[in-house]
This record gives sequence, C-alpha cells and structure tokens, in this order.
Amino acid sequence: MSEDHDFEEKDEKEMEMNHNHKAEENDALSTVVWAFILIWAGLVFLASNLNWFDQMGLVISNNWTWSFSRFGVWNLIALGTGAILLVEAAVRLLVPELRHNMGGALIGGIVLIGVGLGGWFSWSYLWPLILIAVGVNVLITGLSRKRE
Repeated sequence: MSEDHDFEEKDEKEMEMNHNHKAEENDALSTVVWAFILIWAGLVFLASNLNWFDQMGLVISNNWTWSFSRFGVWNLIALGTGAILLVEAAVRLLVPELRHNMGGALIGGIVLIGVGLGGWFSWSYLWPLILIAVGVNVLITGLSRKRE
C-alpha cells in the first residue's frame, strides 16, 4: 500500500514539474511584454529624433548620456517600461496560472519607474519607497505560497 502511495506521489510531483516547465515555455505574456517594451522604446526614440516632444511643448532632453539631473529620453523609456512591467505583474497576480514570475516584474517595474523619476525627484526619497515595495512583494509572495 505505501509503495503505491509513493509512486502516486512521485507521479503527481513529476506532472506538476512538467506543467510548470510547460507553463514557463508557453508564457505568451512575457513575449507580449517584451514586444511592448521594444515598441515603447522605439516610439520614444522616434518621437525624440523627429522633435515631436518640442512640437508638443514638452521639454525632453535628447542627450544620449545617462543623466539624473534632468528628465530625458532614457527617463521616459524607463518610466514606460516600468509601467508595462507593473501591468504585467498585475495580470500575473490576477491569473493564477501566470503567478510564477510575478515578483520579478513587480520589482523590475518599481525600480525602472524609480530610475525614470530620478530626473525629477531626489533618490533619497525614491530608494526607501523602492525598498518598501520590495518588502511588500516579499510579504505577498510569502503569504500566497502558504495558501497553495
């Protein structure tokens, strides 16, 4: 009897591992997110190169070097990418089958939004908020694992 139980338990674990592996392989959400990130970056660079920001009266620096002293193209790309990653994290939170990569998207989104806002706000305020967000993520992840 216990031998049959051991085989059933092994079979269940193997099936779960195969399911998780296939879920990671077939994660269309990651593909869509990467596509949106690339499209966003391309649109921002195109708008900057065609001076659309100037025509709209927006002050966006076309300086290709990384600068935290003013808001530039890279800040805008980081903000948009962070927002896309936060949307991914929200979708993963709402769809149980996709929860396996939620933490990375949430943390990455928050960090990139922090980087994007770094041209406007002081890092002395942003880093503590990022740490708080990471802590909340750890808490949510830990509590959701206990429920499963």
